[in-house]
Amino acid sequence: MFVRALLAFLALPGIVAIAVPLGWLWASHHTELLQPLGMVPLVGGLLALLWCVRDFYVSGKGTLAPWAPPDRLVVVGLYRYTRNPMYVAVTLVLLGWAVSFGLPGLFVYAIAVAVAFHLRVVLGEEPWLARKYAEEWESYTSRVPRWFW
Repeated sequence: MFVRALLAFLALPGIVAIAVPLGWLWASHHTELLQPLGMVPLVGGLLALLWCVRDFYVSGKGTLAPWAPPDRLVVVGLYRYTRNPMYVAVTLVLLGWAVSFGLPGLFVYAIAVAVAFHLRVVLGEEPWLARKYAEEWESYTSRVPRWFW
């Protein structure tokens, strides 16, 4: 199960939050760190993402991958503050890349990814979770916001 969790991490958020920005930097020949402060959301987002993957594996008994989802609703760790900490973390990582290297295109990419995450959550994940976890999901959503607001 741990290997599946690791592979899901590398395949899903790893591509969006790490591979695409690195490819962008490589393609633009832009490797100079312009704003070191941008590393704060980048590293913080990566750490938050790893924490969430761990919670999915330990508390939920599954992975973040749709083909091996958790058996239990994950409501521990960062999930106590937002129902979607992985998406928040990936967005922070992307914004960190954009700020650190001063690439407006990466900022636009981060915003587009955040909008896609929101649509996925509202149109796909939340209805599925409501069906799967019923009353437990309803109780959870009544006390934890979708994002941070």
